[in-house]
Amino acid sequence: MPHENTPAASVLAQADQRFHLHSQTNLRRHQQQGPMVIERGDGIHVIDEHGQRYIEGMSGLWCASLGFSNRRLADAAQRQFDVLPYYHTFNHRVPAVTARLAERIATLAPLPDARVFFACSGSEANDSMIKMAWAWHRARGNTHKRKIIAHQKGFHGSTVMGATLSGLPNMHAAFGLRLDQVIHVECPHYYRNGLPGESEAAFCERLVADLQRRIEAEGADTIAAFISEPVMGAGGVIVPPSGYFSAVQALLARYDILMLADEIICGFGRTGQWFGHQTMGFAPDMMACAKSLSAGYQPISCTVVSGPVYRVLEEQSQQLNGFGHGFTYSGHPVAAAVALETLSIYQELDIPARTRQLGEVLHGELAPLFDHPLVGEIRGIGLVAGLELVADKSSRRSFSAQVAIGAQVELAARKHGLIVRNMGDSIALAPPFIIEPTQLRELVSRLTDALNDVNHATGHCS
Repeated sequence: MPHENTPAASVLAQADQRFHLHSQTNLRRHQQQGPMVIERGDGIHVIDEHGQRYIEGMSGLWCASLGFSNRRLADAAQRQFDVLPYYHTFNHRVPAVTARLAERIATLAPLPDARVFFACSGSEANDSMIKMAWAWHRARGNTHKRKIIAHQKGFHGSTVMGATLSGLPNMHAAFGLRLDQVIHVECPHYYRNGLPGESEAAFCERLVADLQRRIEAEGADTIAAFISEPVMGAGGVIVPPSGYFSAVQALLARYDILMLADEIICGFGRTGQWFGHQTMGFAPDMMACAKSLSAGYQPISCTVVSGPVYRVLEEQSQQLNGFGHGFTYSGHPVAAAVALETLSIYQELDIPARTRQLGEVLHGELAPLFDHPLVGEIRGIGLVAGLELVADKSSRRSFSAQVAIGAQVELAARKHGLIVRNMGDSIALAPPFIIEPTQLRELVSRLTDALNDVNHATGHCS
């Protein structure tokens, strides 16, 4: 377990504060408190520069699904570096390994006659998916279909389009992002948004009816697509009600609106199926994948396009003499080699079955925390979970923002040798797929200790 006293800022930490502009960070606070410098990884653990060891309960950022020291992935990268360290996919060219990876992904994906477009990040994959939705409608003569429907509390990336799609106001304010082409609808979170006395089924029906009214008010002829994460990760690990997505999909089909799945977090096994949309019961027209695609070992993402959408894009590219989209590093051969080896390991381990089994252990171990004074809801599916912290369990009253209870629990967990992530007052868990049941029990034990520490320190009672 780490020492209680944080060591003085190291030379590395000081250099970071002086020169590094951090992602998704309070920059002023960072100058005051400095970084946690991670030096190496080993299995499910990471080790900081002081030698303190932590269970990485979030797989880094949902992505280090095979842990931090997989020799096969490192060797796959080295072999590809030796053979072909870079090539591109423009103008009829492709690295051999990239063609093999496209075939593997298309074979795994349940989309009919799938095609695969590569990029480097989830944000780029979502941006690409939106551009393809626009192109698909334009090619069919629907030039006014430009608006995209997304959820409040959804997260779709940090590029201009990805951040605009995201229903997280803190990502909009500093940049003055234009929201006129993005329509945000109610987050399908029954615990927070269900009305008094409303059943989960009635909540689902109300949200779908509200969506229909919004489509008709905006004009269906102006709406290109609806995008959602199957499980909404950065919004707090929100699992929509059973039947929600199938009802939404049926509604969208009536109005010629494409259904897009953001599988950045859920894809490649996290929810107990290969893809989150399979777990949640819908069939998208396109999906964006990243994170677990390479187990985080290389930056790579993809947009998987169904055959019916691809055929329209193909015809359009013939008319325009090209598909006018792509990136220098699309299908980068080293990233593709690592991703291909990652998928081989997943298939050998039967990762969907493994995450279902481990998910039962995780949620079983978490269940007693329903009685903890700080915990209002525990949610999740497969090997992903979220705990919502509340000031009053019976009324579901939240803590004031000034208390920052989620940040307190995250820091307390670190003192017990566990890294979790707080999104406001929701605590997320998404451990590596290689974690063992005994390690899951230790993870939950450390989280429980952290919750108890914060409960004691704040003098809170339910």
